[in-house]
Amino acid sequence: MLRKILSIALLLGSLVTFAQKQTYDVLTFTFPKGWQQKDAEGGRQLTITDAKTGGYATVLLIKSTASNASPNDNFNSYWNNIVKATVAVSGEPAMQDAVTSNGWEIVSGHAPYTEGANTGTATLLAASGGGQTTAVILMTNTGKYQPDLLAFINSLELSKATRQTSTNKNTVSIAGLWADYTVERNAYQQYTTGYLRKEYAFNKDGTYTFRKKNFLSSSTQIYFVSESGTYSVSGNQLTIIPKQGKTQFWNKPKSLKNNEWGSFAKSEHHKLEKVTYTFEIIVDPNYGNSLSLKPGKATVRDGGQFNAPSDPYKFNYAFRTSASLIDNPPGGK
Repeated sequence: MLRKILSIALLLGSLVTFAQKQTYDVLTFTFPKGWQQKDAEGGRQLTITDAKTGGYATVLLIKSTASNASPNDNFNSYWNNIVKATVAVSGEPAMQDAVTSNGWEIVSGHAPYTEGANTGTATLLAASGGGQTTAVILMTNTGKYQPDLLAFINSLELSKATRQTSTNKNTVSIAGLWADYTVERNAYQQYTTGYLRKEYAFNKDGTYTFRKKNFLSSSTQIYFVSESGTYSVSGNQLTIIPKQGKTQFWNKPKSLKNNEWGSFAKSEHHKLEKVTYTFEIIVDPNYGNSLSLKPGKATVRDGGQFNAPSDPYKFNYAFRTSASLIDNPPGGK
């Protein structure tokens, strides 16, 4: 049913013989002959490897979870949180036309990736329907297993989407630490020692702090922002009212270690901007909750437009249970 999704992405040839059909969660498929499978929390992985050449292919089936997000948002969440967290993807995914099946809307896309000296293709199929979302991710660094992948895709079936009782839309408290941490990569898509980090800490008493720290390999200075104030929630509207803030530049330390500070360089005027966001808390028991903020425009705190130009302004933050990775500069609290 889904063959046309991968016809461009994989350019595959003849089919192979498969064994009996299997069912995992809402997905039914035929298991490729000679492959191995392993279940983990939140997913099932199918793999095959050529020990002589190092060629491999991997299929990851993601267990369905409750979601009221749009099909495109679900796709972006899987792409950013799983695909890009696994391999160094080159550029934005090339998207296919969405298709529907059994009450699901399926959004798909693919992009080349690098993993050390290897190059390959990563393809994501994200399905949304009935207040749920699930996904299938395929990765391969060789053409040897492309017929297996095409046959697997042709065998895929989704059970009928049924509305689930969902608690994922703003029923979880916004209180806590929400972070957006990005590792810097150079023009060759290689990771550097640099990073871009920003986070909101929403306290139960209605106060908040926002911090941002950029330590980029291309800059001789560290960019640091700190802001605090109050917030209020009404339905799906989050209003942030800053009371004080600062924007500073610090020289990098002589050691160039990204967890140390050099001397203070300068400060800039910090605009205190009251913003009302449309927000949604997306609950994902497998990969962690996320906070989606939609201000309708660029903001001083969150920045400019990072998603597709035709999409609305939206900023995503992941709930963080461990300590913050942003350290204050010398003398800061």
